[in-house]
Amino acid sequence: MLKFIKSYSYKYIYIRPFPSTLHLFSTLLSLPFLKKGNSKNTQLSKYSFTMRGAHGGACSLLAALSLLLALHSANADNPYRYYTWKITYGDIYPLGVKQQGILINGQFPGPTIDCVTNDNLIISVYNYLNEPFLLSWNGLQQRRNSWQDGVSGTNCPIMPRRNFTYALQAKDQIGTYFYFPSLGLHKAAGGYGSIKVYSRPQIPVPFPPPAGDYVVLAGDWFKRMFLQQLRYFVDGGHNLPFPDGLIINGRGWNGYTFTVEQGKTYRFRISNVGTATSFNFRIQGHLMKLIEVEGSHTVQNTYASLDVHLGQSYSVLVTANQPPKDYYVVASSRFTSKVLTATAVLHYRNSFTKVYGRPPGGPTTEVEWSLNQARSIRRNLTASGPRPNPQGSYHYGLVKPVRTIILANSAPVINGKQRYAVNGVSYISPDTPLKLADYFNIGGVYSTGSISDRPNWGNAYLATSVIQANYRAYVEIVFQNWEKTVQSWHMDGYSFFVVGMDGGQWTEASRSRYNLRDTVARCTTQVYPSSWTAIYVSLDNVGMWNIRSEDWARQYLGQQLYLKVHTSSTSYRDELPIPKNALLSAFVSAINGRTMAVHESGADMEAEHFRPHFKPYPGFLGGYRGGAGGFRGFGGGFGKGGVGGGFGSGGVGGGFGGWDRSSGGAGSGAGGIGSSKRGGGKSHAGSSGGDDIGAPGDYSDDGSSP
Repeated sequence: MLKFIKSYSYKYIYIRPFPSTLHLFSTLLSLPFLKKGNSKNTQLSKYSFTMRGAHGGACSLLAALSLLLALHSANADNPYRYYTWKITYGDIYPLGVKQQGILINGQFPGPTIDCVTNDNLIISVYNYLNEPFLLSWNGLQQRRNSWQDGVSGTNCPIMPRRNFTYALQAKDQIGTYFYFPSLGLHKAAGGYGSIKVYSRPQIPVPFPPPAGDYVVLAGDWFKRMFLQQLRYFVDGGHNLPFPDGLIINGRGWNGYTFTVEQGKTYRFRISNVGTATSFNFRIQGHLMKLIEVEGSHTVQNTYASLDVHLGQSYSVLVTANQPPKDYYVVASSRFTSKVLTATAVLHYRNSFTKVYGRPPGGPTTEVEWSLNQARSIRRNLTASGPRPNPQGSYHYGLVKPVRTIILANSAPVINGKQRYAVNGVSYISPDTPLKLADYFNIGGVYSTGSISDRPNWGNAYLATSVIQANYRAYVEIVFQNWEKTVQSWHMDGYSFFVVGMDGGQWTEASRSRYNLRDTVARCTTQVYPSSWTAIYVSLDNVGMWNIRSEDWARQYLGQQLYLKVHTSSTSYRDELPIPKNALLSAFVSAINGRTMAVHESGADMEAEHFRPHFKPYPGFLGGYRGGAGGFRGFGGGFGKGGVGGGFGSGGVGGGFGGWDRSSGGAGSGAGGIGSSKRGGGKSHAGSSGGDDIGAPGDYSDDGSSP
């Protein structure tokens, strides 16, 4: 855990942490008893103690080490899981036609993330596309950490031939979620995958362990128009065309098989990862017992089929209790003029009878059927969630909201082009992410007065719409839908209580029909045509949070906004600091010289963004002393191997040195802003920060890559 190194003169003792405890060791910087007194005898840097004399600073050191050990012990139950993902284009054939899709490590869909409550997820993403890229994490709440949300309002994009390492935590969560590419219309080309968050072993789960745990990623798909064509079409002011079909786990008709054994029960985690349509899910001849909805254990009702709206996730148990043969697994579009259908196969092991005939039909097309099913889904009040206390111990219905926000969607034409809006405001993304504009106090990026709490029935307009709310406020949000299509709304950073939904216009009298006892908490909810849906949400997560339509063309063309949950506190208990590796490319290009005036010590400022955050990330940082250059070319950083040059003159070369091998680097880097020169440096460890991405490295004490 710690490495004690005594100097040959016996006058100093140096203490250096091992990589696994760097994130804990750095917290000692904030201890007041190490900052005061004994300053001549005890020196504390980010990476080592220097203690002079046999007795000087001994008490401080002992106390600090005791705290460090306690922190390390407390963190032992929250392990780190490391992932390295390579984002590329590749040929796929989801509907029988060769297309260029977005792959992760050569896979479509991408790898499944399997984790446990409170696990830390360190995900290094290498962008080999020819355009900017970001991943977002649908349902992961990013507690105190909207820096990692992966949407345009919080993060600069990962530029082509660059990489970024996300540091996520499944904090106090269980359940079924998914990740997806959030920029442009990338989601229509793939790049998505499942996230499973299991309960900790000591937390009881309200159902027996299943014999298997299957992922069902289903959604609509386009085969006649590829990504660039879709984007051109939408940028021209049109909605997406009607999809060409549906797919299940990246495949079309009978393309995917789920194998089961007779008599055993299996968990199916179903997510709608499409861009435009709801679907109904069913398995021929089998009933489904609903057990979980986006982190909420549910009353275990049995359904023959389930409506799954855009962005939503469900978990069901299916018992293989039918005669051994093959059965259809079906997803069919809902509330569309033409019904699209995709099938997979439920295969009983050692059976030889294939599926035949038509797959089973879906439910009635009437909205009332779907509305009644949605109302029947209730929260299991006695089951434990991510913590030992029962889900029903939080009495959401007894708390009175302090504010009501009504959000109405619309489809205006602005400047001759189709747009979509919320309360009359069609969102446009600024060059500078909102979160960075907030952090660096950059004016003119957005205004919290650009959108109201109530619908604006005047002329729609374009703006960067942000609503501000107070930290820990308890808020009622009503989604009002006057259009003839089903809407699906998602809220980043939170799980909210869906207290009511009904037809017509919401009024204060509608509250009499709220479920204030056992509704589910989730992150995505549907709003039926000419209807409303109301939610309660406790704003206990500071940050800048996206509220958006899950219909991706509508989101792309303005049906979204951001909720700024604000506190005057600067405590890390309320919000984590900006990550050390925060992407600043769009931020820098947007504000140009102002950054250089504000941050005169560019080397220190830039280096701060490249030092390890929670823990050393494999393949991202070469070591403690790699450091970085700054905005004005203050190369070098902390060690000899810093990112040379900087933005002004040298490029992001040199790379990151190892722990002690600081003269090393991570491959040649791209030219910086204003220069095309390559940086120097050897390729000892880690990932390249330049235009040629180095092979992902791993961490060891000397910074070398295995």
